[in-house]
Amino acid sequence: MGRLTLEEVNNAYVDVLKEIGNVGAGNATTAIASMLGIRIDMSVPKVALLEVSDLGSAICPEEEIIVGIFLEVQTDIDGSMMFLMKMDSAQFLVNKLLGKDTYSQNAFDEMDLSALKEIGNIIAASYLNALSSMTNLTITPSIPHIAVDMAASILSVPAIQFGQFGDHALLIKTEFGDDVMINGFFILMPEEDSYEKILKALGLSL
Repeated sequence: MGRLTLEEVNNAYVDVLKEIGNVGAGNATTAIASMLGIRIDMSVPKVALLEVSDLGSAICPEEEIIVGIFLEVQTDIDGSMMFLMKMDSAQFLVNKLLGKDTYSQNAFDEMDLSALKEIGNIIAASYLNALSSMTNLTITPSIPHIAVDMAASILSVPAIQFGQFGDHALLIKTEFGDDVMINGFFILMPEEDSYEKILKALGLSL
């Protein structure tokens, strides 16, 4: 492929990331449906490349309590990723997985948090496998960390972590479920060198 302008590269990159979002969300939905033993429908994911400072307002009010699952990615590319869920979605998934009253609103205990980590692992692996398949890069996730806190607090992690690497992050909004729809937000932030590796693997260059 010939040399492209920065705008052309970014547009092509976002198009590819949208496809990765579609494939990753589909894989994640299938895996969660299998885990829960239910049929799950999925809407078309919404994908945007945003400034890190705009992530919070794109998800929910800063003071809202949400669940955040954070992982580092390594091997051929370096960076971090997060999967965020609003409390009602997280509680529904945990209750369904652990056989509790589906609409219980009790505070999370250690078993609940462990289940959420496993759900986060499955979702993260689905997206990373999609990215790996399209780029032929080996991408390995770390052990996930989980937090239940205000959105502003949870999103300060990527803001601090990635302020030194770049200003933009990929945000994928997914919606899946059966009688209850689950809203989730996937954020991928590769380091600058890794961004260039992904572009090169996709045949894009400036």
